[in-house]
Amino acid sequence: MDALKTLKTEKVGINFGGLKAVEKLDFEIGDETVGLIGPNGSGKTTFLNIISGIYKPSEGRVIFKGEELNSFTPDAIRKKGISRTFQTNRLCMNLSVIDNLLLGLYCEQKTSWWQAIFNRSLAMQEINRGIDKCFGAISVFNPEIVDRAYELISTIPLIDRRRIEIARAIVGRPKLLLLDEPTAGLNKEETHQMIEDITKIRDSGDRISIIIIEHDMSVISKISDRVVCLNAGQKIAEGSFEEVSQNENVCMAYLGG
Repeated sequence: MDALKTLKTEKVGINFGGLKAVEKLDFEIGDETVGLIGPNGSGKTTFLNIISGIYKPSEGRVIFKGEELNSFTPDAIRKKGISRTFQTNRLCMNLSVIDNLLLGLYCEQKTSWWQAIFNRSLAMQEINRGIDKCFGAISVFNPEIVDRAYELISTIPLIDRRRIEIARAIVGRPKLLLLDEPTAGLNKEETHQMIEDITKIRDSGDRISIIIIEHDMSVISKISDRVVCLNAGQKIAEGSFEEVSQNENVCMAYLGG
């Protein structure tokens, strides 16, 4: 595959019974942010589930950094360098902020359970290094969250929970970040703040490729380098936001006629 491409799918599809949720989808992303849009039920989240290993494709191939991922489990794919967030909250509400962030480093854990018991100092060194990484990741978005690191997630405002979810996804320094509606439930001002936060990820110098699903076109227009539109599991348009938003097939998909 092209060495400049982070991820590529070839004729990827998945069936649920007789329903083709994604059908022969060709997609690629390099060092860029790609907006994935489409009406409800168009296959956007299903496509991210295929990339992240939650669903196994019925056909086609998913290739990441030159390696086929079809047979990999979600945790193995995470270790390869693909991380994601979800539209619905996946934080552990009965855990603290820092405990939730540390979960993002589980793939990097080196100390075993017996070392945690019999070599506690070694385990604590790894935990402390992890805490420093987590503080660094969340400080990119809102340094004030560090001061609340040991409070329960349930006490934290929604926008900061969203930030914590993204920080948990990037603390392990993935090469590809999948964002599923990161502004869901946010008001207009908070959405603007989230746009700035996601822009900070791209400007961080870590060269993270991003696929973002959003229904808010103001987010897509400001963040995306390129836009792909799906409908009924198929790609119907691709290009700049201006090109895709004026595409006749896209307008029909959203307006229903």
